[in-house]
Amino acid sequence: MALQDKLDRFKRQQEKCQSTLTSIAASSKPKPAQTQTQTQRFMHADLPASVKPPAPAVKFSSDTDRLQHINSIRKAPAGAQIKRVIDLLYETRLALTPEQINEACYVDINANKTVFDSLRKNLKVSHDGRRFCYKSKHDLKDKSQLLYLVRKFPEGIAVIDLKDSYPTVMEDLQSLKAAGQIWLLSNLDSQEDIAYPNDPRVPIKVDDDLKLLFRGIELPRDMLDIEKDLQKNGMKPATNTAKRRAQAQVQGVTPKNKAKKKKHEISKRTKLTNAHLPELFQNLK
Repeated sequence: MALQDKLDRFKRQQEKCQSTLTSIAASSKPKPAQTQTQTQRFMHADLPASVKPPAPAVKFSSDTDRLQHINSIRKAPAGAQIKRVIDLLYETRLALTPEQINEACYVDINANKTVFDSLRKNLKVSHDGRRFCYKSKHDLKDKSQLLYLVRKFPEGIAVIDLKDSYPTVMEDLQSLKAAGQIWLLSNLDSQEDIAYPNDPRVPIKVDDDLKLLFRGIELPRDMLDIEKDLQKNGMKPATNTAKRRAQAQVQGVTPKNKAKKKKHEISKRTKLTNAHLPELFQNLK
């Protein structure tokens, strides 16, 4: 009996150990969803960068406007494409390759031989064999170089030749003028501004009496009299009024006299708004 009791107790211990092992195995077993997530992470972690799934491609329908814009630019006349490239080079002031130009303004220079050759020969474009950049008449970078250039032209330099030197050149011209380092005067023939250097070594101060004397001189009304006075003083007039009038008469063109403006006088019908100033209406009829 004692042996049988020991055998039964051993069997119960074996069953208890088996149930414990079964419960431990069940608790440590991963769930199906968790197992799938871990498997995906493992697969993607082991994949190299070149084999990873690509980003979702942009559909043509969502990019239609941009593609139509690019197509319209590339089908435009060569002159319009050249202007677009020159404007880009002027605004950026950078040396750009054909690929960079195509990316920036959608003009494919390499695919259009006419545009490529025209840009390479354009006076406003510099080409070093690989890159294109804007070429101004005077290679200036800042205000100090601008002042140095103007001082090299005591007879004056046209502002139109300086406008495209660098983006802020016009502001620097006004700054130099305000500082008294240069003069900006208009040309009577072309109505364009001319920049003259103001030499700081020869400051000139004009007396007030001389200014009054100069302003008090009354010039003749007729250009013929002005030209005669200039010739009397040994100066050559820039105009020849007599010759111009003779040619006009030969061609049958009669000079028109400017009509004098009628002087508006105050009458009783005039609406007076300054009645508190009687001295203004002394000539009231």
